Amino acid sequence: MKIERDKKIVSKAFDENISYLKERLGVDKSFDVVHLDVEYAKRNMSLFMVDGFVKDDILHYLMKYLSELSPEQLEENTLEKLLKTYIPYVEIEKTDDLDVVVQTVLAGPTALVIEGVEEVILIDARTYPVRGPQEPDMERVVRGSRDGYVETIVFNTALTRRRVRDRSLRMEYLQVGRRSKTDVVVCYLEDIADLDHVKELKESLEAIDTDGLSMGEKTIEEFISGRHFNPYPTVRYTERPDTAAAHLFEGHVIVFVDGSPSALITPTTFWHHLQHAEEYRNKPIVGAYLRMVRFIAVWASIFILPLWFLLAQNPSLLPEGYEFIGIEDHGQVPLLLQFLLIELGIDVLRMAAIHTPSSLATALGLVAALMVGQVAVEVGLLTNEVILYLAIAAIGTFATPSYELGLANRIYRIVLLLFTAWLGPIGFIAGFTGWIIMLARMKSFNVPYLYPFIPFDYRAMRDVLFRSPMPLKNRRPTFLHPQDPDR
Repeated sequence: MKIERDKKIVSKAFDENISYLKERLGVDKSFDVVHLDVEYAKRNMSLFMVDGFVKDDILHYLMKYLSELSPEQLEENTLEKLLKTYIPYVEIEKTDDLDVVVQTVLAGPTALVIEGVEEVILIDARTYPVRGPQEPDMERVVRGSRDGYVETIVFNTALTRRRVRDRSLRMEYLQVGRRSKTDVVVCYLEDIADLDHVKELKESLEAIDTDGLSMGEKTIEEFISGRHFNPYPTVRYTERPDTAAAHLFEGHVIVFVDGSPSALITPTTFWHHLQHAEEYRNKPIVGAYLRMVRFIAVWASIFILPLWFLLAQNPSLLPEGYEFIGIEDHGQVPLLLQFLLIELGIDVLRMAAIHTPSSLATALGLVAALMVGQVAVEVGLLTNEVILYLAIAAIGTFATPSYELGLANRIYRIVLLLFTAWLGPIGFIAGFTGWIIMLARMKSFNVPYLYPFIPFDYRAMRDVLFRSPMPLKNRRPTFLHPQDPDR
């Protein structure tokens, strides 16, 4: 819950205000917090800013303009004249709360304190070190836009608004974290989105009580979605503005977090994590084919290892003529241990690839090929069949559009493999049934996770399985409860 606090009102005594701001901002302790005493129009003024956050040319221009003022120009209605006439800048506001001034300065804007004026002027002339928008590594397409979200929230909202020029597009600003005061924006189309969901999401964000968002949007997800021991994601991440725009038009609500290049899409189902922009950048029949191939790859990544292990351990289950599916030589290491070793080995290689400089990536690939391939087979650690089916499963994992879903499926694959090794056919069936029940009981902001499979909706399920032509997608998803269901 948020803690209410008393306002620290701007005092009539100029020196008292300066002392309070210097103490709260740590001017004498932090080299990058700048306090500048100036005198314009024979009035004492003070500027507070953070070095590195200020656009020097803009601030220099404003200071030059103020230096040309005469005392007579500021005799009456000083604050109003400065705000409306003598400080020619777009992003400017005022406040009478010194604690708000402290929070604002630490976020980047500049504070102007004026002798004899009982409010402080806040000038948002800030800039952040930022990289240019570029195509996200995780969501590449052959044809399509090459821009992606970056770590600056204003850039991300601008990239979204560029694609959604709707008068009902809303960008609601929040600050989350008692100490970090991280900027968060809730984005939605007011004429389409379910306003009850918007309200619920905003209340969940405002209820977050923590020092700071150490991991950005991931910390947000853990607070608003719960289910910490369930690996399956209940929100979808995207770094593509066109993907976010498509979901906004459907009625989803997007959450942007400053410092993160990923946007959170809410609510989402299991099937949202299996869709990719590439399907919609091709003809419908090609997109439908790509989606079918992706589904096959994902199902293979989950079930092919446990199923092959079951058949290898129980050859009597194989139909006549399919004996080749089994294994000829079990090797020196038990089959289950081989699977667990290679699963762990692939995860170790994945982590090593993340931490390996690009100049050494080729060397790492050679080491991996030798270790997991020929040498491991020759020394009897692994068998050829294990490497083959694990490779199929790994390819299916990498073909999963959602990185979070791919990791969750990998964990479930290991669990299903252990159940199958423990109880045989009964374990495989029990593990599969338990997986379906777990997903069916999950909800993402009151939306069934397996919808439209459970509960079943023929029209919606058809759109999940087959990439429909855009002219035929004339209805928004019903589970989002859109105010305007027709597209």
